[in-house]
Amino acid sequence: MNAYQKYLNELFNRNKKLYDSRSGIRWLNPYQSGHFQDMRDHLLRASGGLSFFKGTKPYYRDISEGCRLCGQGRWSCLFITGKCNASCFYCPSPQAGDEVPSTQGLSFPTAVAYAEYVFRFGFRAAAFSGGEPLLFPDRVLNYLREVKKGPQPCYTWLYTNGIVASRELFLRLAEAGLDEVRFDIGATGYSLERIALARKAIRNITVEIPAIPEHREKLARLLPRMEEAGVKYLNLHQLRLTPHNAGHLLKRDYTYYPAEKPVVVESELAALDILNSAKEQGLSIGVNYCSFAFKNRFQQAGFRKRLAENLLQDDIPVTEQGYLRAGRGAEIAYEAFRIADAGKLPDPSSTLSLRYKSFDVEKYRSFAWSPAGDAEKDSYTRLLRTDPGIPPGDDKLFRIWQHEYIESGLREY
Repeated sequence: MNAYQKYLNELFNRNKKLYDSRSGIRWLNPYQSGHFQDMRDHLLRASGGLSFFKGTKPYYRDISEGCRLCGQGRWSCLFITGKCNASCFYCPSPQAGDEVPSTQGLSFPTAVAYAEYVFRFGFRAAAFSGGEPLLFPDRVLNYLREVKKGPQPCYTWLYTNGIVASRELFLRLAEAGLDEVRFDIGATGYSLERIALARKAIRNITVEIPAIPEHREKLARLLPRMEEAGVKYLNLHQLRLTPHNAGHLLKRDYTYYPAEKPVVVESELAALDILNSAKEQGLSIGVNYCSFAFKNRFQQAGFRKRLAENLLQDDIPVTEQGYLRAGRGAEIAYEAFRIADAGKLPDPSSTLSLRYKSFDVEKYRSFAWSPAGDAEKDSYTRLLRTDPGIPPGDDKLFRIWQHEYIESGLREY
């Protein structure tokens, strides 16, 4: 078993252990994998005209500026509140109570502190999520206005189910500079009614929903109506199993692939089928499939890179994954930064003090290796010259590959 296969096997064992107390989980097995792989290959071949953003996100026609900045690691998502007024079965986390606005484990009680953070770390996009952010419209407007005061343009968008939205509120958001609204119409039975309230105020209207397998045909039929309603983009996500939503998801006849987190195989197939449907109908709406693989790879690497490029004081190379090549002499080592609210890290390396907020900063070592001889050194050097695409079979080289490069493409089942 090579290093990559070992890694996938570790993911399976870890996921299975996490959900060991749950009965009825239908994990993808070798007898099913070939069948599902053939279905996905057929959908990708049939689509023909699809493009791939960053080699991993398939899309038809176009993707929004926000999606591009997210994939480039220049996006910050602020959770305005933890409270929601919907009860979607697929929601991955509890949405029970209001909380201090936060992102990446960092709390931002004031809008000026969040805007300062966005400017300091070079983000070029900011999104406001929840919960349901429009339960606290004045809070959203306050943070939005501060972010828009930055020295560089900042593309902004809002996630909402639209339940408490109004035309007047969208006009206020537009006046404050909001560039895009992303509606989760799955929370409202796929109603497009609320989109009409935003259409004349906000220039970019997006529908962002999980691809629910049993709603695949309904969504395909809804595509022309979305276009007529003024929707420019449809972002389809992959359903993901979490301890919070397991009680709901496990009542449905889904198959789970044990990636870094368990994901629904049929959800991916439904998303690709809807992409095909948009192409077959010749629609102008841009449709993309944002898989868990894409989110997990590019968002994490992007945040590491933001920290590295803005906290690093030495002339040390930063990898595509956002790690520092920090070895000395014959040693090969990778380090990274983490930050937290001041006082949260037990032994921070330093403190970053800005005008409105201070952060604990820690530089930690992620991996180190001392090659045994010239052959191992040469293998490492060759790996640095170019991404081989296929993960190395050797354990040590595989770990290095994970620190250097972002995995591309959809994993085989």
